[in-house]
Amino acid sequence: MGFERTWHQWYPKGTPPQVDIEKVTMSQALESVAADFPDRTAFVYMGKKIAYGDLNRMVNTFANALMDLGVGKGDKVGMLLPNIPQIVIADHATYKIGAVTVMNNPLYTERELVHQLNDSETTTLVTLDLLLPRVLKIQKETRIKTIITCHINDYLPFPKKQLFPLVKKEMYRKDTSHDGVFPFMELMKAYPDTPVQPRAAWNDTAALLYTGGTTGVSKGAELTHANISSVVQQFSAWFPDLNRGDDIRILGIYPIFHSAGYSVSQNLVIWNAWTAILVPRPEPTVITEMLKKFKPTFLPGVPTIYVGLLNHEPFCKMDLSFVKGYFGGAAPLAEDTLNRLRDLHGAIIHDVYGATENTAFATCTPWQGKVKIGTVGIPLPNTDLKLVDLKTGDDILDPDREGEICIRGPQIMKGYYNQPEATAAAIRDGWLHMGDVGRMDTDGFLSIVDRKKDMIVAGGYNVYPKEIDEILMACEGITEACAFGVPDPYRGETVKAYVVRTHGAHLSEDEVIGHCRRLLAAYKVPRQIMFVDNLPKTAVGKIQRKVVKEMEMEKTINN
Repeated sequence: MGFERTWHQWYPKGTPPQVDIEKVTMSQALESVAADFPDRTAFVYMGKKIAYGDLNRMVNTFANALMDLGVGKGDKVGMLLPNIPQIVIADHATYKIGAVTVMNNPLYTERELVHQLNDSETTTLVTLDLLLPRVLKIQKETRIKTIITCHINDYLPFPKKQLFPLVKKEMYRKDTSHDGVFPFMELMKAYPDTPVQPRAAWNDTAALLYTGGTTGVSKGAELTHANISSVVQQFSAWFPDLNRGDDIRILGIYPIFHSAGYSVSQNLVIWNAWTAILVPRPEPTVITEMLKKFKPTFLPGVPTIYVGLLNHEPFCKMDLSFVKGYFGGAAPLAEDTLNRLRDLHGAIIHDVYGATENTAFATCTPWQGKVKIGTVGIPLPNTDLKLVDLKTGDDILDPDREGEICIRGPQIMKGYYNQPEATAAAIRDGWLHMGDVGRMDTDGFLSIVDRKKDMIVAGGYNVYPKEIDEILMACEGITEACAFGVPDPYRGETVKAYVVRTHGAHLSEDEVIGHCRRLLAAYKVPRQIMFVDNLPKTAVGKIQRKVVKEMEMEKTINN
């Protein structure tokens, strides 16, 4: 894809508009890095350091275990894990044998998990042992045959009590309290690290990463090995002064089950033989201590992370001269947050924009270059971008006009898994229609104006109000409901809902929120409930969410 665009003039010195993408899968990349840098630290977890040579051997061991458990090419292996070493090991072992990794949020409720596991056709699940009771409870509703359990302490550096007795491989499957359940560490002891040749082709499906949809149910973005490898090569080119094998440390705050963490906390690090410090629970106290101890080169985070840190006095008093780059993503950073970081630490935030459908990255603030506050930078190498009219999506708009953002490049997903109609609506003539409204200035810097879809971004997570509407409507005593996002100084946005009670019902706000907590992940639960007599509707009876939001805005202004 050869083209010249106005934004290319602002590229970091040494970054080409077009990168020659190497057809090297992440499995092949890990083998290469392990051979060239076997003793370099790949991941740090609670003080435990895992070198690239050891990581590659662990991946081979787990790959051998998966194959012996019957996992073959194209089979779906689900992950239900936080940022711990096992998620990286299991993910790359799945790549290696040509199976497909399926990322799941550990905060999901049983209802949400059942949908996602069934939609993805997952048959093997790697999860925390703490979550095993939940998984066993829903197993009969899914296709799950094999469950592999991990303990959050498995890779801690200090001695701990042996959790499971050492067993021989031939005895292994008999030594379980539940049929089809296998402890991760016992598999690692029972199988050899015999090298497994990567079995996936460049264009094979590598992963299903789930993203919400305006229909209220999540859709699986089908990412190929080409997508996953290409995006890290594109993003790596953004830092021409940083080389493969350099002592670059990234604080792994973004969860790996999320597209940003999947690409940065894991694959960008491995491609470049850098180091990631895994953060299972990104709380201000923990992050501050990790900053002091490991002095990372890059500090990424969603707005809630930065807001929390700025409200944590030890962070504000730190000398952070070792941080070369601060990165914001998943939601826009408030100008006040940007200014406070700059005043305290001289920090320039490199805003990143993208979506699960484009493997997380489309644009970024130029590295050590021109910064425009309020923008998300310019398109990465090999990435084209255009704005089209909001009505038809066909007319390309001139600079400084608002339109739907469309991107094109090698990081664009294959499509939504088993959803050809949704795929055809999202990808047209090779262009991914993002559903976001943006404005590009004459220099090629992109600003996010609004969302064409009704999506709410709360604490960096995508929340789709129609799903919340349906949960609210399932509550006894509610006739109508309309959820939407309202500004929140900490989370960026939070969920509010207008609710019409059934005649005679005496539901309280706490009762409605409690109902939602039982059926929704915590970040999706409405924080505010407003009881109203009726909701505005169209002539055909459809609730007008936009009008409801305008009502809320008017009420806020009047107050």
